[in-house]
Amino acid sequence: MTKVSLFWFRRDLRVKDNTGLYNALQSGIPVLPLFIFDTNILGKLPKTDRRLELIIHALGRVNDAMKRNRCTVRTYHGTPKAIFSQLLEEHEISGVYVNRDYEPYGRERDAEIEKLLEQQAIPFHSFKDQVIFHEDEVVKDDGKPYVVYTPYSRKWLARFEAEGLIEVPSQNLLDRLVAGEPEMHSLEALGFMPSGHRQPEYQFSNELIDAYEATRNFPSLDQTSRLGPQLRFGTVSIRTLIHQAASRSNKTFLKELIWREFFMQILWHFPHTRNKSFKPQYDRIPWRNNEEEFEYWCQGKTGYPLVDAGMRQLNATGFMHNRVRMLVGSFLCKHLLIDWRWGEAYFAEKLLDYEMASNVGNWQWVAGSGVDAAPYFRIFNPSEQIKKFDKEQRYIQKWVPDYQELTYPQPIVEHKTARERCLTTYKTALAQ
Repeated sequence: MTKVSLFWFRRDLRVKDNTGLYNALQSGIPVLPLFIFDTNILGKLPKTDRRLELIIHALGRVNDAMKRNRCTVRTYHGTPKAIFSQLLEEHEISGVYVNRDYEPYGRERDAEIEKLLEQQAIPFHSFKDQVIFHEDEVVKDDGKPYVVYTPYSRKWLARFEAEGLIEVPSQNLLDRLVAGEPEMHSLEALGFMPSGHRQPEYQFSNELIDAYEATRNFPSLDQTSRLGPQLRFGTVSIRTLIHQAASRSNKTFLKELIWREFFMQILWHFPHTRNKSFKPQYDRIPWRNNEEEFEYWCQGKTGYPLVDAGMRQLNATGFMHNRVRMLVGSFLCKHLLIDWRWGEAYFAEKLLDYEMASNVGNWQWVAGSGVDAAPYFRIFNPSEQIKKFDKEQRYIQKWVPDYQELTYPQPIVEHKTARERCLTTYKTALAQ
C-alpha cells in the first residue's frame, strides 16, 4: 500500500495559488486530490440546483489543469465521515490537508474528520485560504471582535499594508500528484438534473474597479463583477482579487471585499446569528408572516416594479444586483413584516453566490437586527429608489416587461400605510 497525503478540495476549486494544496504538495509525499459530494448538503438542494453544475464545471477545469500530469480529482458521493472511513481502508495516509472553512457546518464536519483521523495518529492540516485575515487576526486591542464595519476595515487595511500578500505557486508542483484517471461523478449519478442555464460569467478589470463607485448602484448598467460564485467556490484566489483591487486608487471595490471578511468573522464569533438576531430584542418583533404575501414577493408580483424586477432576475438567473438586494430585503421585512429568516432561506436556495455569512449579515442589516445595522426606522421607498437608481426604467423593462400592462398586479400594500405599521410594530416590540 503506497503512502499518500490527501488534499480535500472544498471551497477552493482551483490549482493556482491554493494554500492547502501547495502545503500538501510540499509535504514530500505523493498527493491524492479528492472532492466529496456531501450528501448532508445535497439532500437539502433542489434537483436542478445550478450550484452543483457550477461545482462540476469547476472540477472539470481543475482536472484539465491536472491532466498534463496524468491526474484527476477523485470524486466521492456520501457523508465525509463514511468516505474518510473508506479512504483509511484503501490507503496508507500520512496526512490530510484542507483549507479552513468558517461556516458552522464546515467547522462541525472538520472537527468530526479530525477526530476520526486522530484515532490513527494521522494529522489534519488546516490552512487559511479563502480570506486574507481570519477569525482573530483583526480584532480590537482588547482581543474582542469588531461589530462595526468602519473600525474593522481600518485595522484590516492597516494590517494588510504592513504585511502585504503572499501568493503560492501551487500550480507549479502538480507533478507531485498521484497519477490516475477515475471517472467524475455526473449530475445524473448524483441524482440531479441539468438546470438548462449557462455557466455564470464574471468580469474583473482595472476599468471596472476604477468606475465601481460611480456605477455599482445602477442595475441597468450591469457594472458589478459577478464574482460572488467564484469567491463562494474558490475558483479564483481572493489574494489575486485583493492584490488587483488594492493597486487601484479608488478603494470602493476593495472595501466591498473587506465587508465579506467582516461578516465572516461575525459569523465565526457569533454563530447563533445564522438563525437568531444579533440584537436579541429584535426577536421580540411579532412578524405578520403572511404566506400569500411572501409568495407574491418570491414570484416578483408585489406590484412594485423595482422589487419585482429584482426577484424575477434572481429566479431566472441565480443573481440579483446588489442595490436591488437591499430594496427587496427591506421590502420583505419592513413593508410586509415578514421575518428576515424567510428571506434569508429563499436567497440561500436561489443565489449562485450564496455565502451564509454575507447572506445572514445583510439580511440582518436590512431588518435592523444585526451588527452595524441600518436603523429600524430606515425604510426604503420603492418608488423613490426607481427615481434614484433606475430613472429610465431600463432594468425594470428588462425584468418586468408587463409593468405597464393591465395584467400587472396592483401594489400588495400601500407604502405610507406599510411604513407607519412597521414603525409602530418595531417601536412597540423594542420598548418591552
